Amino acid sequence: MRAALLQITSSDAPAENLETVRIAMQAAAADGAGFVLTPEVTNCVSSSRSHQQAVLTSEDSDPVLAGLRDEAARLGVWLLIGSLAVKSDPPETRFANRSFMIGPDGGIVARYDKLHMFDVQVTETETYRESEGFAPGDRAVIAPTGFGAVGMTICYDVRFPYLHRALAQAGAEILTVPAAFSPATGPGHWEPLLRARAIETGCYVLAPGQVGQHTVRHGKPRATHGHSLAISPWGAVLADAGDRPGIVYADLDLAQVRKARAQIPALQHDRSFTGPA
Repeated sequence: MRAALLQITSSDAPAENLETVRIAMQAAAADGAGFVLTPEVTNCVSSSRSHQQAVLTSEDSDPVLAGLRDEAARLGVWLLIGSLAVKSDPPETRFANRSFMIGPDGGIVARYDKLHMFDVQVTETETYRESEGFAPGDRAVIAPTGFGAVGMTICYDVRFPYLHRALAQAGAEILTVPAAFSPATGPGHWEPLLRARAIETGCYVLAPGQVGQHTVRHGKPRATHGHSLAISPWGAVLADAGDRPGIVYADLDLAQVRKARAQIPALQHDRSFTGPA
C-alpha cells in the first residue's frame, strides 16, 4: 500500500480547505497512493471560539467531511482525515477534535476523538488551552482496513507512549499522528517523539502535519511546524515533507512490522512492579 501524507496550510475558512485537500487527494491518487492522510484540524485553523462557533457544524452536517467522503469514493482510496473540529452532541458545549478513517466507498470506518488536550505555555508569547474549547475523548481506537490495522492518535497524543503501546498490543500495525505541531517545540521534539513511538511499538508511524503561516482572519495568528513524517517500524525516516505545503509518499510493507517485532519483541516483555513510593 502506498501512503500519501498531505502537508497543507489550512485557513479558518472550511470551504477553502476542502478545495485544497480535494486537489491534493487527486494528485496523490494519480501518483498511485491508495491511502491518503491529512493533518489535524484540516477544516479550520482558528483560535477564535466565536468564529469556530459560527463556521463549525456537527459531524452529521459538516460539509468538509461530506466533501472528502465523496472524493475518497470517487478516487477509490482510503482516507484518514487527520481531524476535523466539529460541534459535540449536547449537553457538551465544547467542540470535538475528531479523526476519521474513510473507506474507498466513502463510508466512515472509524472515528477517534483526541484524548490528550494541549494545555501548555510553550514560550512567553505562545500559550494553548485546548481543553477550554475542545472536549477530550475517552476511547482508544483501531481502524480495520484492507491493508492493516491502524491505531488512530492526534498530535499531542504523541507524548504519551502508553497510548501507542496499548494500540500496538491490541493489534495496530500502523499508527497515525496527524498534527498541527508548534514551531516552538517542533524542531526539538517532533521527529524524536515519532521515531520513539515507532521503535517502541514496531509500527509504521504516519504523521501528516499542518505547515507554515496560516491565513487566520479571526483570532490570533498561527504558525505550524510542518515536516510531515513517515517512519518505518525500525525507526527510520522514510519521508519528510519539509517546511512547505506538498505531498510525500511511503510504501507500506507489513512484513517489516513482523520483522521488527521479531527482532525486538518488547511488546511481549511487560512486567508488573511495585512503586515508586
